[in-house]
Amino acid sequence: MKRVCLKFYATESQKHNGKLLYEWLLERAKKLGVPGGTALRAVAGYGRHRVLHEQAFFELAGDMPVEIEFVADEQQAGELIALLQAEKLHLFYIKMPVETGVVGED
Repeated sequence: MKRVCLKFYATESQKHNGKLLYEWLLERAKKLGVPGGTALRAVAGYGRHRVLHEQAFFELAGDMPVEIEFVADEQQAGELIALLQAEKLHLFYIKMPVETGVVGED
C-alpha cells in the first residue's frame, strides 16, 4: 500500500496547550484517523542550531530530541500539517513516500 512517512522533531519537554508536545501530537493524529504513530527519544542529536544534545549529561534531562513518526495516507498527512500550521507550531518535519504491508500469517 502506498503511504507517506511523516516525521516531526521536538524536544522531550516541549509542550503545547499544557501537554507534552509528542503526546498532544499523537492524540491529535489519532483523532484525525491516522492509523498509527510513535514517539522515539534520542540518545544524542543536534539540529539546525548545531547544539549537540547527549543523554550522558544530567543537565540536559528533558532536552533530548524526540522523533514523532506517522505512516498515513497523503490526505491525513496534509491534514496533520495543516493542523500544526493552524496551531502556530514551529516544527521541522520530513515527509517521504513509503510502501507498507504485512508479512506472515495472523
